[in-house]
Amino acid sequence: MNVLDRDFFTDPELTQDPTPYYAALRRLGPVFREPHHGVFMVSGMEEMLAVYADQVAFSAVVAPLGPLTKLPEPAEGETLAEVIERRRDEIPLADLFATFDPPRHGRHRALLNKLLTPNRLKQNEEFMWTLADRLIDEFPDRGEIEFSDAYAGPFTLLVIADLLGVPSEHHEMFRSWIKGDGTAAAGSADGSGPSPVFFHMYPYFTRYIEERRSSPGNDVLSQLATVRFPDGELPEVMDVVRIAAFVFAAGQETTARLLSAGMRIFAEQPSLADELRADPEAIPNFVEECLRFESPIKGSFRLALRDTRIAGVDVPTGSMVMVMNGAANRDPRVFEDGDRFDPRRANARRNIAFGHGAHFCAGASLARAEARISFQRLLARVDNPKLVDPSALTYTPSFLFRGLNALPLRLRRRS
Repeated sequence: MNVLDRDFFTDPELTQDPTPYYAALRRLGPVFREPHHGVFMVSGMEEMLAVYADQVAFSAVVAPLGPLTKLPEPAEGETLAEVIERRRDEIPLADLFATFDPPRHGRHRALLNKLLTPNRLKQNEEFMWTLADRLIDEFPDRGEIEFSDAYAGPFTLLVIADLLGVPSEHHEMFRSWIKGDGTAAAGSADGSGPSPVFFHMYPYFTRYIEERRSSPGNDVLSQLATVRFPDGELPEVMDVVRIAAFVFAAGQETTARLLSAGMRIFAEQPSLADELRADPEAIPNFVEECLRFESPIKGSFRLALRDTRIAGVDVPTGSMVMVMNGAANRDPRVFEDGDRFDPRRANARRNIAFGHGAHFCAGASLARAEARISFQRLLARVDNPKLVDPSALTYTPSFLFRGLNALPLRLRRRS
């Protein structure tokens, strides 16, 4: 059976390993309309960049759910853009930052940028070094750990908690939110959305933002509570809460998956671990190759607001388009021998793991710093880990996310 005849969105083998599907798309061309849901699958780098950049022809309102999104029926003479604007509250998950279109997206992105200032990111990076060592200190001197639970999940969660000014006395409470679910990186039960941890954020930040607006202080949460739109307007409390929750949902889970992907590679290639241990300056490029080779986000979705063409293929109004980051990161026009992991790949940073254009991930530099610091400290303090059972490794059953369900390791801590 031709792999392109299988349903990319439900086939359990493809959700575990999409690379055969990516390879088939490369042979066919950069755009393919899959037969099960009528989604236009865009797998070429050049074509994907064009879709991401065109916010007039394509709406992000369907970004998280794609073909699972149920859209309201337009009234007679009403355009799709007008339907989205007027009835957004009827569209699933359309209150998430990732689904916003201009001008709303620009206003909220400005709020986010005011929180992720260079000074705040520098302070947060100092916290990362301390946190990495603290979590490694909890590893057994010799024995087994589940890496997602022991390091990747809590590290990424607490880094963002610190970034947003969550008091240190609340960090253990945040950490407890992922202990009950395994790791926050596991995603929702059906693999199509963020972890249940995401939903803890709303009541927590609502309470604190309301308190800080009534009685502001000099802390980061007060800055978060009083941030304003570019025109000086004070946002609704829920607008700020959504930004904070989005930072957690988008940044924590994807970076946790990145850390687990890197540790699996170290376990499978101990000589590479030795090489990077001796040359820490090569770690950032290793991180970029991990992002390219094991993109934590397989892709995102766009809705065609008008008749358009992609790479010569007609895309009618109302069509669903999937921009496939994972496939584009192996585009042979950009990456030679893209199915091979090469930690020294000269153009690894050309990966599109963080998206492109207006929706380029605002936390990209944060994620890169988390991975760089984590791998540097883990390599320095842990002897080469070994996979407990390579045959038992599985990936979250999702057409959107790419990440291990768990990573049991056998290791020895050096100090």
